[in-house]
Amino acid sequence: MNSLRITRRMRGVVSAAILGAAAFGFAQGAVAQTAVKFALDWKFEGPSAPYFVAIDKGYYKAEGLDVTVDSGPGSVAGIARVAAGTYPLGFFDINSLFKFQSENPDKAVKAVLMVYDVPPFAIVSTAKKGVSKPKDLEGKILGAPAADGAFAQWKAFVQANGIDAAKVKIENVGFPVREPMLAKGDVDAITGFSFSSFFNLVQNGIAETDIKVMLMSDYGLTLYGNAVMVNPEFAKANPKVVAGFVKATIKGMQDSIKDPGSAIKSVMKRNDTGNEKVELARLKMALKDNIATPWTKANGLGGIDAARMTKSIDQVGVTYDFKKKPAVADVFDAQYLPPAAERKY
Repeated sequence: MNSLRITRRMRGVVSAAILGAAAFGFAQGAVAQTAVKFALDWKFEGPSAPYFVAIDKGYYKAEGLDVTVDSGPGSVAGIARVAAGTYPLGFFDINSLFKFQSENPDKAVKAVLMVYDVPPFAIVSTAKKGVSKPKDLEGKILGAPAADGAFAQWKAFVQANGIDAAKVKIENVGFPVREPMLAKGDVDAITGFSFSSFFNLVQNGIAETDIKVMLMSDYGLTLYGNAVMVNPEFAKANPKVVAGFVKATIKGMQDSIKDPGSAIKSVMKRNDTGNEKVELARLKMALKDNIATPWTKANGLGGIDAARMTKSIDQVGVTYDFKKKPAVADVFDAQYLPPAAERKY
């Protein structure tokens, strides 16, 4: 009888121990998944594939992160969201970060992962407007949203190409009407991101062969583009989280480069109104022109060339009068990047 009672008691102890261990393991797993809010610059379109691939393939989860991705207000305005801590991490224009730091020296937002090694800043027109080179803009109407990242480089573009700016009429237009106005002929050219304006014009009935795109990087601008940025207080308190986010995002970039057809599926799961064919073409354009460049092929994704970044800061200075000119170390922090060998593709 006593041995029977002991056996039952031991079974109860063992069962309780197993349940306790399971509960502890569950709690540990829950704690390990750190919630991270990440802000894009724009909508859930083709170029946003790397982040969604990293979610769907468990790359963020493997780093202990539960990442939520939200759309954004543009590549310029969103920097304030990161500075305020509304989003600890975001994807915005690094050239605009130079200006933001000059105006907000107490808010040390830094880029930690360069995504667009070459910026998609472009002047876009149609064949009938006769704008095929920068000087052709003279005597024309240029539609440009005031908050547009490409338009922010206008003065540097003018200087680099000897354009008489007085002969170009600038019309401030909203983002939603920019391409429709060009399609209707209300303006002669627009500023914008190449992969956005091109496909938006296609959707507005303009044949691909009639769309003329001038990448500013092909006409004298040595700038970088959008990068992943981090709130300084968050980075200081959570260095492993930032490093994990960067590592997982690079894996998403690598997968998107290798198989954009599969990568776009992760975007379309979250974009019910998009056209998969259009978004795949948009992704491929961004990969070819902005992400998978000769420099990143040789050096790996995510990093920068300090000498080129210095020239970029100087070139932004043509457009913007710095209160305090930033140094490369003020705007880019490479400490969260994995080794170069892990960033190759």
